[in-house]
Amino acid sequence: MAAGNIIVTGFGPFGEHRINASWECVKQLPQEIDGYNVIKEEIPVSYDTIDKKIQALWKEFNPELVVHVGVSSIANKITLETCAYKEGYNRRDVHGNYPKNGTQCSADCCENCIQVGVNVNDISNHLNATKSVKACVSVDAGRYLCEYVLFTSLSVDKDKAMFIHVPPLGKPYTEQELADGVLEVIRCALRQRKQK
Repeated sequence: MAAGNIIVTGFGPFGEHRINASWECVKQLPQEIDGYNVIKEEIPVSYDTIDKKIQALWKEFNPELVVHVGVSSIANKITLETCAYKEGYNRRDVHGNYPKNGTQCSADCCENCIQVGVNVNDISNHLNATKSVKACVSVDAGRYLCEYVLFTSLSVDKDKAMFIHVPPLGKPYTEQELADGVLEVIRCALRQRKQK
């Protein structure tokens, strides 16, 4: 019997990313990680879908950890995001829509910025010291769907949610190398959760 659930999401196609590296690497993850059942979900690049689906996933699976993965054209390593903002979402999604609250995330939270409760600096240092896939931390998740989904999950539980940006496939990593890096990030985050 599994110790609990981990939700890992990747995004579907958008813009130049007809094959989204985030979903390609998430698909490669095992069905179980350190005794936890892994629920993998492909999320369309849509504000409305995030508003509806993310809260439902939290309620249905009561996860120990939620890891969102997205692709970044400017990334060349695994990038661990440190925070997300409620406002500033002024780019249209794949359906040509903005958030239903204008440029604000619709998550029921009055904070303007939520910090990730997972110690991403420690995880980045661990990856850089032990893995061939390198990592860094970021304070700017991009104010698009990646940051929007992160804010949505952080508003549920900031100690159980995180976001990983991955580079496009082949720049420089394969989908399996990215999956291996994401897997190690998840294992590190789970170890931190057990220590709390």
